[in-house]
Amino acid sequence: MHAPFPPYRRSPAARHTFGPAASAALASLLLAFFFAASSAPTPLYALYREAWGFSPARLTVVFAVYAFALLAALLVTGALSEHAGRRPVIVGAVALEALSMAVFAVAPSVDALMVARVIQGFATGVAASALSATVIDHAPGRGAWLNSMVPGLGLGAGALGASLLVQFAPAPTRLVYWLLLAVFAVLGLAVLRLRETASLRPGGWASLRPRVQLPPQVRGAFWSVAPVEVAVWALGALYLSLGPSLVRSVSGSLSPVEGGLLVAALTFSGVLATLALGRQATAVLVRYGATALALGTAISLAGLHAGSVAVFFAGVVVAGTGFGAGFLGALRTVLAPAAAHERAGVLAAFYILSYLANSLPAIGAGVAAGRFGLTATANGYGAILIVLCAASLWLSARRA
Repeated sequence: MHAPFPPYRRSPAARHTFGPAASAALASLLLAFFFAASSAPTPLYALYREAWGFSPARLTVVFAVYAFALLAALLVTGALSEHAGRRPVIVGAVALEALSMAVFAVAPSVDALMVARVIQGFATGVAASALSATVIDHAPGRGAWLNSMVPGLGLGAGALGASLLVQFAPAPTRLVYWLLLAVFAVLGLAVLRLRETASLRPGGWASLRPRVQLPPQVRGAFWSVAPVEVAVWALGALYLSLGPSLVRSVSGSLSPVEGGLLVAALTFSGVLATLALGRQATAVLVRYGATALALGTAISLAGLHAGSVAVFFAGVVVAGTGFGAGFLGALRTVLAPAAAHERAGVLAAFYILSYLANSLPAIGAGVAAGRFGLTATANGYGAILIVLCAASLWLSARRA
């Protein structure tokens, strides 16, 4: 039998904890900052490439190792807060995130960037499960809505805020990380007053063993939405890694703000689509997501070839609505046939597919960009996304 984690004992200084509403707000804010920090390097990648001279392929590896580390953390620590308590797990994740910000701020090379991204990915994975559960614990009526909105808002705000700092503030490759480090330090202290909701129980070490399951009744639904889910995450990977370079090729501008606006346009339109279409039937969300992703990708490619920033960004916004709706529809589809005790394993399988789609295509795009050029790579990448969306529509029609 595995020894349990020791019980968490609240110190006298932490006896006065926040109420449910404040605890839910704090957990949501912290989750937003974790995702904001994850997209903050995006507008800086062009500066790193100019300073250190690494290839597009190396850049996408820097991006992808974050997804691999996050996936590993989700698989290993996803249930840890059920045994050790929400608060100590969140505090540990915040400490790791602060460490990653410090490594980013002093990074002297691309290898140091990769180390920072690995630490950051693992910290975000640990935090995501514990913070999401905390939000639901304290705001059961709004928990699912908050958990679906906050990551997209954080991603967009992080990329846009970092790009503005790069454009208008000093120390462009360092200031954003020192500021985020200060934010995590303050929020980490606030977490000490977070209201604990987990009923501590033994089996903490055993919970670290990765578990993935895909019950027979879920497999058909899972594979029916796999094409749109892969398209959603692969599109996000392209824009979060090579997006600023694509914007530069369209506009000819060296302004990092345009790269931040690109990520914000994608994620904010996804959030708005989720708000607007959230009450629609699951099949409608999947079909709309696939259609909007394909159409938006085609419009963006047209803008790329025409050299039109307006058309390019219009395509990003259209694709972004598909990004939000497609993800929500795919998630609902795979969870609907799963029993309550099977959901954790089904979600693990779902996120394995998602983060593989978020990392492997990005690496492939980086290699292709170095060999065939950015425009040719975008054309091929976009064509594959459109084919995946068409496959999703065909599978959806078959299930109807």
